Amino acid sequence: MKSFNTKYKISGAAILCNLLWGSAYPGIKIGYELFNITDSVPQKLFFAGLRFVLAGIMVLFVSIPVNKRLPRLDRNNIGIITITGVIYTAMQYVFFYIGLSNTSGSNGSIVNSTTTFMAIIVAKIFFKERIGLMKALGTLIGFAGVIVILSSGSAGGFSFHGEGFILIAAMCFVAGSLISKKAAASSDAMTATGFNLLIGGVILLFSGLVSGGRLVTISAGGILVLLYLAFLSAAAFTIWTFLLKEVSVGRISIFNFLIPVSGTILSAIFMKENIWDIHYLVSLILVCAGICLVNHENKSFMKN
Repeated sequence: MKSFNTKYKISGAAILCNLLWGSAYPGIKIGYELFNITDSVPQKLFFAGLRFVLAGIMVLFVSIPVNKRLPRLDRNNIGIITITGVIYTAMQYVFFYIGLSNTSGSNGSIVNSTTTFMAIIVAKIFFKERIGLMKALGTLIGFAGVIVILSSGSAGGFSFHGEGFILIAAMCFVAGSLISKKAAASSDAMTATGFNLLIGGVILLFSGLVSGGRLVTISAGGILVLLYLAFLSAAAFTIWTFLLKEVSVGRISIFNFLIPVSGTILSAIFMKENIWDIHYLVSLILVCAGICLVNHENKSFMKN
């Protein structure tokens, strides 16, 4: 019974993470509109930096009563947490923010689902997980779903600075998950997450600031969206880091199928994007089917 309850607690936490990440697609798009951010890369970096600096501060602040001490870096974890911040936050979101500004929220969420299939490769290389027939078939089907949306003229086709950058961001996410797992092993999850977000956020903020990025138009709505984006990052990355301490990257990747589903639906609701196109429906079905097949062989969550 304890094992059963643990499995479902992990499942619920993973579902929450991916629903939060899915909501980031329309959230960032809405933020761009409210802050009047157009094609300015420095403004996008500045906006992203503010989000993750706030997220890092939120996590570190909450960690004080939880851990009953002030959060700090020491020589045992400063190196790996800094690397995590550079790759997991700074590099990932440089490509993510720029990429998302050059494609729709629906396209971005579907393309970003490739994290699931990349995680299978990572799990094979670093955790020696077996790639059986179902995983191989699921990977092919999932990638086929991404190709459907990228080759669709009605969905906008493929742009290197749009969908291409989202793909690179997905690679950074998977690499960052692997490094974050190691970072969490040498410190508590909240400290690792808080400094990861703060370090990455400072890099993004400084990069945007020195290149002329500013928030020109400021409104109450824009500030609320920024705070929500910071909160979702603080919550999702903290929970995900806790999960990575217990479960390998490959074994919880099934829940990433919620990102393209929730991202597409929420983009349609809040951004009025037209998703009632056969290419979107086929792509979503293939991506979700592929992810489920990929993870069909995962009988135990608690194996590492």
